[in-house]
Amino acid sequence: MTTYPGATGNGTPQSQDDNAGFGQRVDQIGSEAQQLWTDARGAVTDLGQTLDLRGRVERNPYGMIAAAVGVGYLLGGGLFTPLTARIVRLGVRLAALPLVKDELLGMAEQAFSGYQAGRDMAGGRRSESATSTNATNAGTPRPPSY
Repeated sequence: MTTYPGATGNGTPQSQDDNAGFGQRVDQIGSEAQQLWTDARGAVTDLGQTLDLRGRVERNPYGMIAAAVGVGYLLGGGLFTPLTARIVRLGVRLAALPLVKDELLGMAEQAFSGYQAGRDMAGGRRSESATSTNATNAGTPRPPSY
């Protein structure tokens, strides 16, 4: 096979300007890649300083190990698994528990105050001996007498 100087693979002549343009383009891509690498390293350094990872590891090593395991689990594809669904359900239940407890306590307090108010109103119709007995036992809840 014979090759001719100045000919490219498709038979069109290649000029020196095309070679120079190609070299400049390679240099430009190389410098842009270097700039991107420098910017990425700067961003990672800034993020590390903002999050203070070294300080967090020193203050709470077990918590950081747990965080690393969690991030690894998620990045490893564990987000849409049955185990994750169970863990999320359990977390929602545990998070809702204080809210439900507060609601139940509030309802119980209202019921007890209503019971006390009804008892006080019924106590006004009693005799003086019942009133003095109620005064001595104030604060101790008793079931109503029928």
